[in-house]
Amino acid sequence: MSISGIIIAVCVVGGTGLVFGILLAVASFVFAVKTDERVEKITAVLPGANCGSCGYAGCGAFAEAVAGERAPVNGCTVGKAKVAAEIADIMGVKDAGDVEEVVARVMCGGDRASALYKYEYSGILDCKAASKIAGGAKKCMSGCLGLGSCSAACPFDAISIVNGVAVVDSDKCQACGKCVGVCPKALIRLVPKKSKVWVLCSNPEQGKFVNQYCKKGCIGCKICEKACPFDAIHVVDNHAIIDYAKCKSCGLCAKKCPRGVIHNDRQPAQKQENVQEEQV
Repeated sequence: MSISGIIIAVCVVGGTGLVFGILLAVASFVFAVKTDERVEKITAVLPGANCGSCGYAGCGAFAEAVAGERAPVNGCTVGKAKVAAEIADIMGVKDAGDVEEVVARVMCGGDRASALYKYEYSGILDCKAASKIAGGAKKCMSGCLGLGSCSAACPFDAISIVNGVAVVDSDKCQACGKCVGVCPKALIRLVPKKSKVWVLCSNPEQGKFVNQYCKKGCIGCKICEKACPFDAIHVVDNHAIIDYAKCKSCGLCAKKCPRGVIHNDRQPAQKQENVQEEQV
């Protein structure tokens, strides 16, 4: 091949590359996805738990949703009021709105000293797997299986298993909701953190049956209803349910409950047990 032929070939290849380069540059400019600098700023102030409590896959996805005005500035339950205020400032929103702190509560008090068991479970430590075997080892079909699926799911080490029942550490709980999703008995609920009273039972069976297998099961006697001066607690489906919009955490329902089913966080456990013994 002659020198001129080589030069022509090089020019053709180089020219083709130049044309494609220009086309790619134009395409990258025309089809460029504009990034919102607010997304980075919002992500920086978020706690980084990636827990999904906000309804999005992670903190990054939530930040994009807020920047795109598809999510509220106070949507992060873990960050609470402080983070909501910072995000509102980034978004130019004057008021972040009220952020009510919530906490996970386990609606079961049937520990090994109180609840009867059908059999001794020796399978894998997973509540969902255990519930496949006749509903679990406990005779109460609504009782906590105590195998720690919620504890394993908690990214904040806020749940421990105490004597066969899951217990939440309110100081560590960030209300991410992961424990709520893994409980096969639907016993864990997010309730207002300011409320110091909650019901340790969600069994829908009648009291005469509950009496047969759990000393701390709600029997639907309605004594709590009569004791509450705020009409904040009612027996629904044979067990007491608190209306937290009305509840003032006065503790009268807990004091009057003959079964010790209603927990009052302001009252030490030992004192509660003594009150129960006196009433019985």
